[in-house]
Amino acid sequence: MALWNRYFTPTSVDDALAILTEYAGDAKIVAGGTDLILDLQHGNHPPVAALVDITRIPGMDTITLNDNTFTLGANVTHANIVNHPDLRARATCLAESCGVVGGPQVRNVGTLGGNVAHALPAGDGTTSLVALDARVEIIKDGVRQWVHILDMYRGPGQSLLDSGRDILLGFEFAAGVEGQGSAFNRIMRPQGVALPILGCAVWVQLADDRKTIADVRLCVGPVAKTPTRPRETEAALIGSPANDGTIRRAVSVALDELHPRTSKYRATKEYRQMMIDVLLRRTLPKAIERAKTGVAVPELGA
Repeated sequence: MALWNRYFTPTSVDDALAILTEYAGDAKIVAGGTDLILDLQHGNHPPVAALVDITRIPGMDTITLNDNTFTLGANVTHANIVNHPDLRARATCLAESCGVVGGPQVRNVGTLGGNVAHALPAGDGTTSLVALDARVEIIKDGVRQWVHILDMYRGPGQSLLDSGRDILLGFEFAAGVEGQGSAFNRIMRPQGVALPILGCAVWVQLADDRKTIADVRLCVGPVAKTPTRPRETEAALIGSPANDGTIRRAVSVALDELHPRTSKYRATKEYRQMMIDVLLRRTLPKAIERAKTGVAVPELGA
């Protein structure tokens, strides 16, 4: 049985929307295809009448930096992000998270837009985009608009977007400046396909004295049905000295605030709770050090 009947390669957003409209929900957007094609092959997604390949639409694979703001097209690949010097230096957590997605072949074709559109709370790119407070440009119900990254998620695998009618266009977030730093780390379980037990992204802003945490954003996942910002843990860090004692107190708050469940594919809830401690003790000091020194050398996957 054919998994799809027609394959389109539109060269404009309007053309892509016209095809989706024509097929009235029975066509699906595809870019890298590292999620959708596998789902079709494995029977996790029913066959569709058509695939709409958006990789030939100009501008959707670009990375720009203007006025300390990054804009990334939805078709930017994980490898594009890992290899981009400005992203490595000024959005380091995103480079680190994209650097552990799959293997080199997957990173060369898999896109950041696909990572978010798939709507899994364990998405590595998603975790860092939340810490970076990113906005997402979409066309939903025919209306072009910007939404916050957290608004994209309705549940595991449940997106704000209907992939048969809507399009994710790109992302926007502030580039790091003096006194800011970010970091990402994850713990994964190789088991045929490497699954993250937990991932953690941190963005931190230090005060002018470089000794106090002025602002912070954290994302730990998956610990809930959607990506999670532990607000109580963030509050415990803001206004506190950027030192080991503050990190210990924040870890204690996080362990009370975050409650991952047992997953037969990842680990027990007890083990995953312990890994929250490990990840915060890895990422917080790293982000703080990068904010203090202004030097960020991403730690990337193989």
